[in-house]
Amino acid sequence: MLHHVSLEVLPDDAERFAELLGAIGFEAVEAPEALGGAVHWFGRAGTQVHLILTERATASALGHAAFAVDDFAATVEASASATSRSRRRESSGANGGRSYLPQAATGSS
Repeated sequence: MLHHVSLEVLPDDAERFAELLGAIGFEAVEAPEALGGAVHWFGRAGTQVHLILTERATASALGHAAFAVDDFAATVEASASATSRSRRRESSGANGGRSYLPQAATGSS
């Protein structure tokens, strides 16, 4: 089980990321007061996502976070409100469907 992943995001993109995390079943949880609002925490089934708000947000060229969901089709539909640029690809085998959110869809290039 993964405890958490931390992602740097631009402050202006925080709400959109929160919507996307909500679409895949994460709920906002209270972050430690010592962080002063600079990090937003979300949790689901023992796993957390920490959004680090920074004007100098960076994204790894190859590294990424992947999330399993209970209802793939419903999740893709729900995530459309967070970004209209997701790409969906069906795959066969144990992994089922996959939806990719390219970095351009997150506000970075």
